Amino acid sequence: MKILKIKFINLIQIFIVVCFCLVNFSQKVEVLALTSSDDHNFVSSAVKNVGPAVVKIDTERLVERQQFDPTLLDPLLRDLLGEQGLTPERERGQGSGVIINKNGLVLTNAHVVERVDDVSVTLADGTICDGQVLGTDVVTDIALVKIEDSSQSNFAPLGNSEDLEVGDWAIALGTPYGLEKTVTLGIVSSLHRDINSLGFSDKRLDLIQTDAAINPGNSGGPLINSNGEVIGINTLVRSGPGAGLGFAIPINLAKSVSDQLLKNGEVIHPYLGVQLISLNPKIAKEHNQDPNSLVQLPERNGALIQSVVPNSPAEKAGLRRGDLVIAAENISIQEPKALLDEVEKAQIGKVFLLNVLRDNKEIQINIKPEPLPGLT
Repeated sequence: MKILKIKFINLIQIFIVVCFCLVNFSQKVEVLALTSSDDHNFVSSAVKNVGPAVVKIDTERLVERQQFDPTLLDPLLRDLLGEQGLTPERERGQGSGVIINKNGLVLTNAHVVERVDDVSVTLADGTICDGQVLGTDVVTDIALVKIEDSSQSNFAPLGNSEDLEVGDWAIALGTPYGLEKTVTLGIVSSLHRDINSLGFSDKRLDLIQTDAAINPGNSGGPLINSNGEVIGINTLVRSGPGAGLGFAIPINLAKSVSDQLLKNGEVIHPYLGVQLISLNPKIAKEHNQDPNSLVQLPERNGALIQSVVPNSPAEKAGLRRGDLVIAAENISIQEPKALLDEVEKAQIGKVFLLNVLRDNKEIQINIKPEPLPGLT
């Protein structure tokens, strides 16, 4: 009887081990099912979802150049030829884009189609269509192009760039170097990368940073997530030391800008007319200890006004060089970018409240932002 009891216990133990193995195996099968389908992985599935909406954009514009460099012409030859006029030449460019709705609207970069005369769009199936630039916004580097006489229905689903986290998969699609249907894989390596830190002082946007390869010609193409949704528009790549980092415009911003371009043909950006530098207690203290310093700076964080543009809203409101902006619309300002973010939310012609430190005294200044000049 004792032997039967021992055997029964052994059978129960074997049964438990078998059940555990079966459960573990089923979980592995489930994981494999999530990552692969018909011997293909999530990348191929995501590309199938967006690839048919990726287009190549070819542009042409007429530029006038001197036929010969006048500094290289022999004086005698210059006398024989006379004054050399300007010769028109066709300048060609190329980029990528992505169709975002059934009406054939294409999102791309402003620098791809800015100041061009002719635009042609090559669809994923090889069909070549004429394109019409509906509007460009150089501040965010977004442009909207309409495919003319197109009844195709392939368009990409748009994701939510606010849901992104560092480490998420990132897949870049486009036509680098004219090579159509090119795909590269990486991850989101950083979020909210200020474009001004990359040397572009005339832009206002935070970028998605990725190590997915973005090469010349990829500009304007989509950056997609593992679900096959567009999360960004590829815009630039870092070259030289530290190369290998690409940057994309978040799709939420790109969609907002494209809606304004479709409605108005332009995007109005509020403008104050000041040049700013960042100030913190350490920088201010080092400055104040310099016996040659002309003014004493408050030892705190803020956006220090380095210069004021003549006849700008800032000059009209009485802002001066050396003023330290510490708050805007009752929002604390710790650095210039924080102020620019608040200015971007301001309304043209409506009072915008600034708290400023001047001569160690806090004052309030009402300023009315105007449209950023030189864009239209």
